[in-house]
Amino acid sequence: MNYIQQTYKGQRHLWMFILTTILVGGVFLGNFIIYLTYDQADLDAAYDLFANIPSSLNLAINLVPFAFLLGLLFLLVKFVHQRSLLSLTTARSKVDYGRVFFSFMMIATFTLVTFFIGYSMDSSEIVFQFDAGKFTILFLVSIILFPFQIGLEEYLFRGYFMQHIGVMVKNKWFPLILTSVLFGIAHAANPEVGAIGFWKMMIFYVGTGLLLGIMTLMDDGLELALGFHLGNNLLASLLITADWTALQTDAVFKSTAEPSMSIVGEILIPVLVVYPIMLLILSKRYGWNNWKDRLFGKVTEPPKEDYKIIE
Repeated sequence: MNYIQQTYKGQRHLWMFILTTILVGGVFLGNFIIYLTYDQADLDAAYDLFANIPSSLNLAINLVPFAFLLGLLFLLVKFVHQRSLLSLTTARSKVDYGRVFFSFMMIATFTLVTFFIGYSMDSSEIVFQFDAGKFTILFLVSIILFPFQIGLEEYLFRGYFMQHIGVMVKNKWFPLILTSVLFGIAHAANPEVGAIGFWKMMIFYVGTGLLLGIMTLMDDGLELALGFHLGNNLLASLLITADWTALQTDAVFKSTAEPSMSIVGEILIPVLVVYPIMLLILSKRYGWNNWKDRLFGKVTEPPKEDYKIIE
């Protein structure tokens, strides 16, 4: 059984899907509604309300709700859908933490190398602001709470939505595209969107969602997506910050540059060049094949005897 077929191991009535989507995914829908209905000045004023709160406390306040929502998702999958959490995580017999670690190190290494190359070439708009005490608190908050934040996003978008929508529409390409678009929309209220521009950031967010979705379908599990997402967000928190980003932290460095992202250098090249290279690396390491079927194939219900035995 492939990753999407794991859905057949539990109950999948439509009302269960709607209930879970509303209870767990409602926060992301709320973010998008806020983006559509609020003026950017109002959003900026809302972010300014937290300006006087210590940055690590502010980060914790923003991340703690993800822990409760991830727990709620797990409870609904376990007791409403009557499925194991393993079936939501991977098609393997157990979670492969080696895959999580490899993907984490891949994006962490890339981020650090490219940052320090850029820093060595031009550091005029980057300030070294390392404070051991503040950074220690930030580090602890980040390593404790970011796994819940990225866990919710991966288990909800690449996990729950990918699996259940795939079973509903009987194919793999539609949930891959839809969950990637929803992933982008879910981040619409982030301050980067207002600072950089909606369409620029949507290309980046949706492109990243596609990368994570392809990892999940090709590898029949969330492990690679979880590691990549965690590595990306931890480095975004710990390495460099800016006043116009969603993560304003006591990072090692701070950018004083005006908010901007080159459509070619910082958006299209990562999405169209770097991400495919990373997929190639993963495909060589894990022996991926049959890309057409894994990404565009049909989703069929396996014989009941097969998944009854597996359960």
